[in-house]
Amino acid sequence: MSLPAPLQNRLKIPVIASPLFIISNPDLVIAQCRSGVVGSFPTLNARPVEQLEEWLQRLTSELTQDDAPFAANLIVHKSNDRLQADLDLCVKYKVPVIITSLGAREDVNAAIHSYGGIVLHDVINDRFARKAVEKGADGLIAVAAGAGGHAGTLSPFALVQEIRKWFDGPLALSGSIATGGAVLAAQAMGADLGYIGSAYIATEEARADEAYKQMIVESGAEDIVYSNLFTGVHGNYLAPSVARAGLDPANLPESDPSKMNFASGGNQDKKAWKDIWGCGQGIGAVDRIQPAAELTQRLIREYAEARGRIAA
Repeated sequence: MSLPAPLQNRLKIPVIASPLFIISNPDLVIAQCRSGVVGSFPTLNARPVEQLEEWLQRLTSELTQDDAPFAANLIVHKSNDRLQADLDLCVKYKVPVIITSLGAREDVNAAIHSYGGIVLHDVINDRFARKAVEKGADGLIAVAAGAGGHAGTLSPFALVQEIRKWFDGPLALSGSIATGGAVLAAQAMGADLGYIGSAYIATEEARADEAYKQMIVESGAEDIVYSNLFTGVHGNYLAPSVARAGLDPANLPESDPSKMNFASGGNQDKKAWKDIWGCGQGIGAVDRIQPAAELTQRLIREYAEARGRIAA
C-alpha cells in the first residue's frame, strides 16, 4: 500500500489531524502541517462563506512544499446549503486533499479530480465504503468505535479487515488513536494512516473553549457517551458536558434523524458542538494543554519507540 501523490514524502508521521467542527482554524491547521501531519478543517467553520476564501488564501500562501499538505472537509448532506459555494472555492484554490462526510457524490469527486486533488471519504461500515469508492472516492477513512464526534460501532480490527478484502487504496483509521503506538498499530492491521482528532482539541491553537480543553485533560474513556440525540447521527461526546447542559448522560432519548440539520449542529436547545462537546475514547493519553507542534512531536517520538520495540 502506498500513499497518494499529495501525501508522499511529506509526512513526518502517517497521520491526518481530523477536521474539528467549530474548533479547527487556520492557526491550528498551519501548526499541524508544519509539524508534519495533514492538518484539516471543516469548510463550515469559516462563516460566512466569504471567510472561507480568506482562509484558503492564507493556507495556500503560508504553507510550502516543506510542510505537510492540508485538507478541507465538505459536508455532503442535503442540509448543507453551502456545499456548492464551498466546493467552488476548494477547486479555485486547488485544495490538495478533500475529506467528504455524510454522503458521497460523483460530481463532487469529479470536481476535485479536475485539478489533481484527492478525495477521502469517511465511513462507518463496509457498505458505505463500497458506495464511496463506486462514486469515485480515492481513499477511505474508517471511523471505528471510540472515535470522537460522529462514529461507528465496529471494532477497528473488523472494519479494516472487511475493507481490505477488496480495497487496496489509501485507508486511514479513526477510533481512539491518540498515541504514536496506536498509529503504528493502525498500520499493522492494514491502514495507511492514523486519523487523530480529540487529542488536538487540547492544544493552544484549537478554537475551543478552555473548559472544553481542560475537560479532555481531566477525562478518560469512561467519560464518553454515545448518542444520536444531538445531531441525529450517533456520536461520542464528553459526558460531563452533557451533564453540564442539564441532561442525564446515562438516560438520553433517541432522536429523529429526519428532523436534524447536520450542517448547523442539530435542532436541540443544547447544540453539538457548541454546548455538547464531541470527543473520542482515546483521551486518556492527553494529560495537558500544549501547542499542536508539541503534540505532534510526542506522537513522532512514540511512533519511533514503538517501531523500535517491535524491531527488538
